[in-house]
Amino acid sequence: MHDNVPAYGLWSLVIVNSAIFIIFAFSFFHPQTKRDWRSFGAFSAFVVALFTEMYGFPLTIYLLSGWLQSRYPGIDWLSHDAGHLLEELFGSRTNPHFGPFHLLSFVFIGGGFLLISAGWKVLYEAQSRRTLATTGAYAHVRHPQYVGFVLVMLGFLLQWPTLLTLAMFPILVFMYVRLARTEEREAIAEFGPAYEQYMREVPALIPRLGSFTRLSKPNAAGRK
Repeated sequence: MHDNVPAYGLWSLVIVNSAIFIIFAFSFFHPQTKRDWRSFGAFSAFVVALFTEMYGFPLTIYLLSGWLQSRYPGIDWLSHDAGHLLEELFGSRTNPHFGPFHLLSFVFIGGGFLLISAGWKVLYEAQSRRTLATTGAYAHVRHPQYVGFVLVMLGFLLQWPTLLTLAMFPILVFMYVRLARTEEREAIAEFGPAYEQYMREVPALIPRLGSFTRLSKPNAAGRK
C-alpha cells in the first residue's frame, strides 16, 4: 500500500503547495486592514507548517517513530501515504487519498473556502454602502470568514495531522475569537443599536439549528 521510497526532503513541493494555497486563500479573503493581514498571516503560517511536514521534514513521524513502529511494525513510516496518520491509526486498508478522513477533509476545506468567499462578497458590498453586512453567510453567523478559516484548518488536520499544526490550531482559533470580539466592539461604536440587535438575532461563530431555512429581512436601520 505504501511506497518504499522516502517522500520527504521535497522542498520545492513545500514552496509550491504553500504558495498555491496561500494565494488561493488570498483571492478569497482579500485582506485590507492590519487585522485582516494578521488573521491571514496566521493562516499562512499554519499552511507552511503543514506542507513542511507533508513534503519537507516529517517532524511528527520522527518524534512518534518509536511508538508508531512498536504499534504498527508493518508500515513504512517514511512513505508519503503513512503521513495520513488518521487513516493508518484507524486501520484503513484503502489508498489513504480515498479514505474517509481524507475525503471528509475535502468537505471542510472546500466548504471553508466557499464560506470565506461568500462572506467577503457580502462584506465588500456592505462596506461600500456603509451599512451592516447581515445577508448571505452573515445571516447565519456574524463572522463567516473566520469560521471559514477554522474549517479549512480543521480539514487539513483531518488530512495530515502534525504535532505542530495541532498545537497551532487552538491558538489560532483563540486569536480569531479575539479578533471577532474586537470587530464587534468597533461595529457597536459605529452602528450602535442596529448592530446590538443583529448580535441578538445571529450567533457569532456557530449557526443555530434551522437558521439556514430562515430568510434574512432588511429593517428600517438600513441593514443588509
